Amino acid sequence: MSLRCVAAAEIAAQAWRNCGGRTRELLAWPALGHWAMRVSLADIDADGPFSAFPGVERWFAVVEGAGVALTFGAAKRHVVAGEAPLRFDAALPPHCRLLDGPTVDLNLMLREGRGEMRQVQPGAAWEPGFAIRALFANVAGLWRGHGESMRVAPRTLAWADAANDDGGAWSFVADTPGPAVPGWWLGYTPQRTPR
Repeated sequence: MSLRCVAAAEIAAQAWRNCGGRTRELLAWPALGHWAMRVSLADIDADGPFSAFPGVERWFAVVEGAGVALTFGAAKRHVVAGEAPLRFDAALPPHCRLLDGPTVDLNLMLREGRGEMRQVQPGAAWEPGFAIRALFANVAGLWRGHGESMRVAPRTLAWADAANDDGGAWSFVADTPGPAVPGWWLGYTPQRTPR
């Protein structure tokens, strides 16, 4: 088993065109060409529209801050820290309003396949059967899988693809239990090409 780790602090933040925030791309898979799975951490500093991504399923969770109000046409949805991730069609981007100051948010974007983002339940096994699996650790803790264990630093993405993952259960336990969500599981399986 070989987990690859990417610390958000080591990734240069890219400013948005509308100057409303910055994004750190933690993973774009495949690495070359048109990505099918993308994981990023975003700092939202100001109200404004999300970018449109036609053909993309987007999952969104608040990592830090009071949260946001997202407006989808006539519908409004508040997303706050500690809530389950919100899934929506990225072709129809919402307008975002900060509830009480800047936020940090985790994004999973998927093309042509199936996937999910879900909160880590401390110590509970996660065995979803995806071709690519990842843990975004919000806090420092211990990852376990395949009879192995590894320390994961806060705000770090640890991931493996099918070539490096035997499909067994993963778990994660924070070093210091607290009110914050310890992390999120992310998974993706590309759509199979018909023969």
